[in-house]
Amino acid sequence: MTSGRRKGSTAFSAVVAAIALGTAALSAAPAQADAHQPSAKQSVQPRTTASQAELLATVKGSAAQLSRGESGDSREPVSTPAPEASGRSADPKIIGGTAATLGEAPWMVQLHYYDDKGTTDTADDEGYFCGGTLVAPAKVLTAAHCVDGLDWKSNGAVLGGTTRLPEAGDVHGGTVAGVWRQWVHPDYDDAYLDNDVAVLTLGSALPYQTLQPAASGDTARYKTGTPATVYGWGRTSSTSDDISPVLLKASVPVQADSACSGYFGGEYTAEKMVCAGQAATGQDAGTVSPCNGDSGGPLVVNGRIAGVVSWGVADCVASGAYGVYAKTATFAGEVNPRIDDANLNFDDRADLFARASTGEGFNYYSRGTSVGDRESVGDWQGIDLVRQADVNRDFYQDYVYRNSAGELYWWGYDSAAEAYQDHKIGPGWGSLRNITLTGDVTGDGYVDLTANDSAGALWMWAGRGNGTFAPKVRVGVGWSTYQVYGRGDYSGDGKPDLIARDAGAVLWMYKGTGSASAPFSGRVKVGSGWNFTAYATTGDVTGDGRADFIVRDTAGELWAYKSTGSATVPFATAARVKLGVGWGSYSLLG
Repeated sequence: MTSGRRKGSTAFSAVVAAIALGTAALSAAPAQADAHQPSAKQSVQPRTTASQAELLATVKGSAAQLSRGESGDSREPVSTPAPEASGRSADPKIIGGTAATLGEAPWMVQLHYYDDKGTTDTADDEGYFCGGTLVAPAKVLTAAHCVDGLDWKSNGAVLGGTTRLPEAGDVHGGTVAGVWRQWVHPDYDDAYLDNDVAVLTLGSALPYQTLQPAASGDTARYKTGTPATVYGWGRTSSTSDDISPVLLKASVPVQADSACSGYFGGEYTAEKMVCAGQAATGQDAGTVSPCNGDSGGPLVVNGRIAGVVSWGVADCVASGAYGVYAKTATFAGEVNPRIDDANLNFDDRADLFARASTGEGFNYYSRGTSVGDRESVGDWQGIDLVRQADVNRDFYQDYVYRNSAGELYWWGYDSAAEAYQDHKIGPGWGSLRNITLTGDVTGDGYVDLTANDSAGALWMWAGRGNGTFAPKVRVGVGWSTYQVYGRGDYSGDGKPDLIARDAGAVLWMYKGTGSASAPFSGRVKVGSGWNFTAYATTGDVTGDGRADFIVRDTAGELWAYKSTGSATVPFATAARVKLGVGWGSYSLLG
């Protein structure tokens, strides 16, 4: 079968082609008596994907095509002539690699796509294969050209926990998950493979170790000569379409951007791409390079994903050629919000909790420009604070709440019991002015907690990813007059920020730094006159990929101030969205 995309023609020169295969207890205060806790059983909308039988059938179909060499590159070969000197046509695999163990790459996953078109004729079957990295239990980072234009929810399966390709339905002890949602960088350029990153959200969490992408502003991992390792199951020879039956790795040191721009010319964009490996020799011997089938896999530098396998030359060994990777540090502002985007009904928009004057709590689901379709979650009397976050990384949104006795709990969904259950974080939280679940402040992939006290200290509790937190660390002083909010990135760099409102109704933003010892930078004035009756930060309510700031005015109208992604002007008044009216009677938002 042919393996090209079904959309418009590619403007790559024949020189360049993509390389997918187409087919603790916290706080130290004394314990107090138990207070009221939420009483309702949450009626969640389940994450539905294909059955295990269907997923295994997808993997089996993909594997069969791979064994026949029919699941080729996921991009139509380009037809425009190549520059005379190079004859390039991008296509990475690992040539010259060695076997990798599951222990050293537990986060590697296989992406299998198979569509039999509903016919018995195998001639029209369509299959693709790519690599990917598990960056959260239910999130996979891969290349945009592996995802763009394909329906991964209907025809895809992700296999983790094994270094071997499947054979006749045997997944060699691995675990198969379906795809629930797919996100492709909104500025992905199918012609030039610019912005070649994508995130798949799985229908169920995979029980394997994860690996984090490089943070924005990271330059150390991209210095020329820095050791890097690429992983994948791609082709192992320029003369055969067969891919490796076992996971391979190869050392491909980071090269200067000038090396790739000198070879590829304007097709290489230094800001968005990474050049790595030694120059190819023109033959398999002496060449170490990713190739077809390695697309979407990671370029690992010092324990982080510095790049995503993107493109190279046709057959991968043309003399003087290098492998090209999407530069993850550049895309942190777009990718990280897609990794931490759990919400109450599993779409791509954050939702709102609101308590009515009767004490009944409701989930209000976002429609992008409004909130509605409310669902009761029981009696929430005796509770004075509610925050949302996925504190145990199962991709079910959790509620963190404080009761009138000053005890802090998280209320999370137990998929085995099919109900939400309480987990006590600890007593003694009543003296804190504010508590926020900011997101991953420290850069380890886990949701962290911050709070300020009446003495003006700002504290941070680093999340452990299992619903517990490390002991508190003081990260600031002089916060006694602030009301503090935040869940997500407002400045556009992929790092969670804090929003502080002072006694004079002036709003300030403290940018996240990604450092555990000094997680927030100096403040930036957002604006004055922020005299609203309620505030809430739940993430990206409007669905544009950026966190929003929700406020309620004196008329009972609910507004979302959309983030601009600017470090100096994070919110634009003209860009605010009216989410609804009649919210004046609600006593608690979160």
